[in-house]
Amino acid sequence: VQLVESGGGLVQPGGSLRLSCVASGFTFRNYVMSWYRQAPGKERELVATISSAEGSTNYAGVVKGRFTISRDNAENTVFLQMNSLKPEDTAVYSCNAVANVNQSSNLFAWGQGTQVTVSS
Repeated sequence: VQLVESGGGLVQPGGSLRLSCVASGFTFRNYVMSWYRQAPGKERELVATISSAEGSTNYAGVVKGRFTISRDNAENTVFLQMNSLKPEDTAVYSCNAVANVNQSSNLFAWGQGTQVTVSS
């Protein structure tokens, strides 16, 4: 299994970024996918989840209304559109598969993640 995240960078408060995660080594379309983030000195937290088939989504309260998770099963890719970014969104963002939309435990080893820094 390989998870390769990209799209991070430095952005000013209020700005936007779109993260991508390309998955390989498993049947992507069959798995619920999630985005997580880990800020310095903090535990990794679940940000957003998207189901395998109908595309239903769940979000952490702190990002709801600002972030949108989506997926392209033909390209084995999950996306995270992040708008109205705040300094507290600064973290390393990673994707992973989860057992179902109500679970937060990752199924596979982590990729390298992508750094998002929100600063003026």
